[in-house]
Amino acid sequence: MAVQVKAPTITFFGNFGTHNLGNECTLRAIIQNARKTVPAVNLNCICTDPQTTSQAHGIPAFRISSRYGRPSSRSSAGGTNNRLARLIRRVLVRPPLELVEWIKAFRTLGASTALVMTGTGMLGDFGIGPFDLHYEILKWSIVAKLRGCKLLFVSVGAGPIAHPLSRLLVKAALSLADYRSYRDEFSRQYLESVGFKTLHDRVYPDLAFSLETSLTSAFPKGHRNGDRRVVGLGLMDYYGQHLSSEDGERVYQHYVERMARFAAWLLDHDYSLVLLIGDLAYDTRVKHDLLRILGETGSLSPGRIIDKPVSSPEQLCELLAQTDMVIATRFHNALLALMLNRPVLALSYHEKVRSLMAGVGAEDYCQDAMELDVPRLIEQFGRLEEDAENLSSLIKAKTDGYRQALKEQYRHIFNEL
Repeated sequence: MAVQVKAPTITFFGNFGTHNLGNECTLRAIIQNARKTVPAVNLNCICTDPQTTSQAHGIPAFRISSRYGRPSSRSSAGGTNNRLARLIRRVLVRPPLELVEWIKAFRTLGASTALVMTGTGMLGDFGIGPFDLHYEILKWSIVAKLRGCKLLFVSVGAGPIAHPLSRLLVKAALSLADYRSYRDEFSRQYLESVGFKTLHDRVYPDLAFSLETSLTSAFPKGHRNGDRRVVGLGLMDYYGQHLSSEDGERVYQHYVERMARFAAWLLDHDYSLVLLIGDLAYDTRVKHDLLRILGETGSLSPGRIIDKPVSSPEQLCELLAQTDMVIATRFHNALLALMLNRPVLALSYHEKVRSLMAGVGAEDYCQDAMELDVPRLIEQFGRLEEDAENLSSLIKAKTDGYRQALKEQYRHIFNEL
């Protein structure tokens, strides 16, 4: 008599449902490959916005914490009283509420075979504080172990982490894992540098390289806008990191003004532009400001700037497929362009961007977003265009290798379940 094996239930954890297209690519990719590797698998997700995530990916989803569902309320009056109220709430109200959150988490993981931590910049502190996602990662990791779930950190990025408490929380969560892999060597080395042993851990590519779309196998050529070459211009509401609001605004103005200068140069030299963003919640200001500056300087050219709304990874890939080359700030704008075999010039706001470009042999086509030297950008762009054919061959070989490596990782982690 055949023994019936119960299908495993895998629960993914990450900052999903917040309209960051890079994060959504990560979740889409691991869902596709989990189903391909273990066809009968049951899938769940612990995320920031469960309703949006469930609608987008077709799996049950649960909120990381009720704190993530509360609208923030700000008041300009009574600052001292508000600070006192927040202190009282933190000391007297939050502890019993957190106990309820732990009980909810315990119940949520009741049927799970494994809890998989996936990407989304969760082990760095770019916009993350110790009592935000880092605390939640440790909380859910502990609950997973209490539930007897396998705990896996899969192709995650790590560092830099400035806050000592965040480092402590991240290292504590990682120490509980049954499996750990990092999306680049920088992440592994960074954790070693802050005292976490990674001797038996692995380095695999970012999960988004395994995303399956109708475009990833064909590598179509860019659609010419008449006889003009089409350049994807990837924008980001970039304010630097760990800066005051005043300093952050200065960084932003420096960035958008120089991006507008470069866009004007491209238009003056008979290129067409496709405007790209990576976060629907945060990258709306920069596109508006770029177009405003181009209009004020008389650089807008009718029909030469393609600006289409994007709401999914597939739509972003469709826009990228219209390009011949891409200038990208957002990490996953650069990654998806590389996946589609497009030569990329990256503006790095984080070590992960430099690591991504170095991995495909394109480290010469990268510069710091904080500095953003326009004459150097024009010079790099000229070299990129000249070297595009050779670079495309190298990129295709590298990304094909990345996809094979990720298939190996999926077989390893999912067949174990």
